[in-house]
Amino acid sequence: MIRLKLPFWLDGPELAKLKTAAQTWWEKVEGWLQWPLLQMDAETCHLTVLDLLAWQRDINRFKDEPESLYRLRVKFAFINAVDAGSTAGLKRILHRLGVGYVEIEERLDGRDWDVVLLRLSDSQLSENPELLRVLIQQYGRTCRRYDFVTITPVTLRIVAADFNDDQQTLVASL
Repeated sequence: MIRLKLPFWLDGPELAKLKTAAQTWWEKVEGWLQWPLLQMDAETCHLTVLDLLAWQRDINRFKDEPESLYRLRVKFAFINAVDAGSTAGLKRILHRLGVGYVEIEERLDGRDWDVVLLRLSDSQLSENPELLRVLIQQYGRTCRRYDFVTITPVTLRIVAADFNDDQQTLVASL
């Protein structure tokens, strides 16, 4: 905002009050003029405006979707549309929307050529089933089938020990 300055010959207590009032008024007007621009930010706009942005960006809110996730999906809709269709792009989409690490395998031996395996942990799959379905439907490759496979981390302890074994072979004959 531009700070109002009075010329030195108008400097006085009454005119200073008038300057302060005008400064406050124009700051309020500036806020009113900036409000529509602030509504274009998907993270801070009103929910009704967010629904309009979602419609514009081809995003539909699924049942029981948290508002924070909905805002993220609307915010990254254009970037996700650009990333869609490639393996690396799908990984970036899932990471951006909070699903986390995922392994993607395509064209496996012994499977149909159009099957794509998505390897996720149990917690990722159980916490985001509807989100994963929506993301695969919207950003997955056409003419592909997606299978979800769970990765279960198992702790394994191996001890390296020195094992000195002595062997003898004795042969007896009659």
